[in-house]
Amino acid sequence: MVRKTVARITASKSKKPFGKKGCLFHYTSSLKKRQDGIWYASKTDKVSYPRKGNEQCFGIEDQSFWFQHRNACIVELVKKFPPKEKGPIFDIGGGNGFVAKGLTDAGWDVVLVEPGATGARNAKRRGLQHVVCASTLTAGFKPGSMPAIGIFDVLEHIMDDLGFLRHLYDLLEPHGMLYLTVPAYNFLWSDADVSAGHYRRYSLRDVNLKLREAGLTQVFGTYFFRILPLGVFLFRSLPFRVRTSNKRASPKQLDRAHGTHDSVIIRVMRNMLKTEVKRISEGRSMRFGASCLVAATKPKQKKSD
Repeated sequence: MVRKTVARITASKSKKPFGKKGCLFHYTSSLKKRQDGIWYASKTDKVSYPRKGNEQCFGIEDQSFWFQHRNACIVELVKKFPPKEKGPIFDIGGGNGFVAKGLTDAGWDVVLVEPGATGARNAKRRGLQHVVCASTLTAGFKPGSMPAIGIFDVLEHIMDDLGFLRHLYDLLEPHGMLYLTVPAYNFLWSDADVSAGHYRRYSLRDVNLKLREAGLTQVFGTYFFRILPLGVFLFRSLPFRVRTSNKRASPKQLDRAHGTHDSVIIRVMRNMLKTEVKRISEGRSMRFGASCLVAATKPKQKKSD
C-alpha cells in the first residue's frame, strides 16, 4: 500500500533522466500529490505578484515575441553552461510553465515550483509532468539537494532579494547552477513594474554583487533585448514619471507590450533579436539591454566574508 502512495517522477521524454534522483522525495517529504497530478504543500505563501497575473499571461505567452525570445535565450544559456550534476532544473516561481516547457522541449528535466494555484494548473494544462504548487519554503526542500535552479523574472518580486539568494544557495548542491533573468535599469521603471509587483530593476553589476554576497559565483552575465530600452524609456518610463500614476496595466496593454500581434514592426524586431541568441550560444556578452541574463554556480565551499 505504501508503494502505491509514493508517486515517482520519471523523465519520459527527456534526454537526461533523473536517474537515482528520480523520486521527488529525494528533495522533499513535505508535499502531497492530488488527483490533478500536482504536488501541493500544506501551507501557502504570500507573493508580490498580481492576483490575476498568471491568468493574463497564460493568454499571451504562446504568441508573444517577448516570451519566445526570452525562452530562446534561456535555453541557449543552459546549453552553454549546463548543470554539472545529474538531476532536474527546478524552475522556481515559474508561473504558467512557459519557460519550463521550453527547457523540457530542449531535452532537460524540469520541476516547476509555483506558489500560485492558477499558474500551477496552467502549467499542468501545458503538458508539464512535474509541477509543485508551493514556495521553496512551504515545499520543505532539503538543503544541498538541487543540482540546478532557475528564477526567471522572479528576483525583482522579492523584497529581501539577498536573503532569497542565500536561501537558494542553501538549496543547491555543491557546484549546482543558478540561472536567472531580471528586468534591467531603474531608469526604465514604469507603471508596468508597478502592475507586475516589482520592487526594483537591476544592472548586471547589481546582480553580480548580490550573487557574491550570497556566496555564489557568476560564470556568465549579459544584457539582452537590446532594441527595447529606448522605446521603453520613451513610451513607458517618461509618461509614468509625468503621470505619477500607479494605474495597473490592462490586458490589452499587456498584449501590446509583449508583441502578440504579427505586425511588420514585430517581425522586424524578431529578426533583429536573432543575433542575441547566437551571441549567448557562443558565450559572448552584450553591454546593454532591457533585461539581464545570468548563470552562476555554488562553489564547493562558501567564500568567507
